[in-house]
Amino acid sequence: MAMNTVNEIKSLLGSNRVYTDPDLLEKRATDTWPLKLVQKAVGETMEHPLCVVLPKSTNEIAALLQFLNEKGIAAIPYGGGSGVNGGSQPNNESVIIDMGNMSDIIELNEENLTVTAKPGIIHRDLEDYLNKHGYISGHYPQSIGLAQIGGLVATRSAGQFSTKYGNIENLVVGLEAVLPTGEIVRVKNVPRRSAGPDLRQLLIGSEGTLGIITEITIKIFPKPADRWMNAYGIKNMREGFHIIQKFMREGWHPAVVRLHDETGASKYEKFLNDGESILLILSEGSKEYAQMEGKALDRIIRDDGGRPLGPEPVESWLEHRNNTNELHEYTSKGIIVDTIEVAANWTDIAAIYEKVTERLKKEVPELLLVTGHSSHSYSQGTNLYFILGAFPQDPKEVERVYQSIWSKVMETTLENNGTICHHHGIGKLRAPWMSQELGSSYTMLEKLKQSLDPQGIMNMGTLLPENKGEES
Repeated sequence: MAMNTVNEIKSLLGSNRVYTDPDLLEKRATDTWPLKLVQKAVGETMEHPLCVVLPKSTNEIAALLQFLNEKGIAAIPYGGGSGVNGGSQPNNESVIIDMGNMSDIIELNEENLTVTAKPGIIHRDLEDYLNKHGYISGHYPQSIGLAQIGGLVATRSAGQFSTKYGNIENLVVGLEAVLPTGEIVRVKNVPRRSAGPDLRQLLIGSEGTLGIITEITIKIFPKPADRWMNAYGIKNMREGFHIIQKFMREGWHPAVVRLHDETGASKYEKFLNDGESILLILSEGSKEYAQMEGKALDRIIRDDGGRPLGPEPVESWLEHRNNTNELHEYTSKGIIVDTIEVAANWTDIAAIYEKVTERLKKEVPELLLVTGHSSHSYSQGTNLYFILGAFPQDPKEVERVYQSIWSKVMETTLENNGTICHHHGIGKLRAPWMSQELGSSYTMLEKLKQSLDPQGIMNMGTLLPENKGEES
């Protein structure tokens, strides 16, 4: 039956679009989900898809989804493979739809300050193209060299400069997509609309569960003329949160606002006193603006006890900010290394930081490291990254230890009024907590899924759990 399905897809799209090469199936057996990377390293077998399809056009995707929908065959959209929550995790009966062949830049519109591209373009390539023409995207995820723009939209991504430029949902102007039944839909490009609900947002963050995005238009910005940057020693995380809240409340939005706790700040230890956290600030824009904002920020931070350290720590962060070598280095040895990003209002964020770190240290004996930092701030609150390391000495214990860590972070965040996800997406990992996260609005997501994907073929188990009542 599996071979019949593959042959039918080849007949539909051509054999040059459909691949069953064992090496490729192995590569598409997971994305960058640390749990699967560690399990693979300790010898566990991964489920592989039936085949990998690489379409080259919206019409090919429409024909493929119509076929899969009629047959009731599971479809898994696959971008750059940088997802860390298992959103692209296949099973043995699924078809991977790899977007890598749809990578064209369609139009740079300098008058309207937009660029339109196909979803498979690597965001680093799009950024390089914009830079050559005097523009930036303003969106800089750590995975910029691997992630595709379609995947960033589908997972509701945030970039490292988001405090100034906004997150991906603030940047998308319009898009085209194919629904699970094969219908092609388009949301046109306009600066703002009041024509019912914003239909872009149904697909932004939908993680391939409601359709496949096939074209995207995003805002762009002229290259900044100048930068101002400085770092500060801060007494502790609570004091740091207070300082960020204060300047955000006054209306300042520097591009980079990063607060690292004492453990995370160890790489800057030559600048810091014992026990200090570190606050990294970068402002950019026109020369007049960047320097004016920097002067105001410096005043606020100093007045609240921040100890100026100069620009060198920020320059160091800029140089090394996209280095992810440690993830693969440690997971290949059977060591769990992961990041969990949550968010909350100012009233709750410090308590979440303190309770999570304390609980993990007390309740997870395999824990090697836990550190926290904030890197995306708003007038109402901020996010928190927890970076974790753990070593289960028995390979059979990998999943138990991993799920134990995640459960404690999710539970503590929900108990303290936070959101379980700031920007990495829900995937299959966080899906069991979605009912608690959304509360009474969860039924709206269920009804959207039922309406747009009646056969339930699209990325099953991602965003919505396959068994809602079963929590990790």
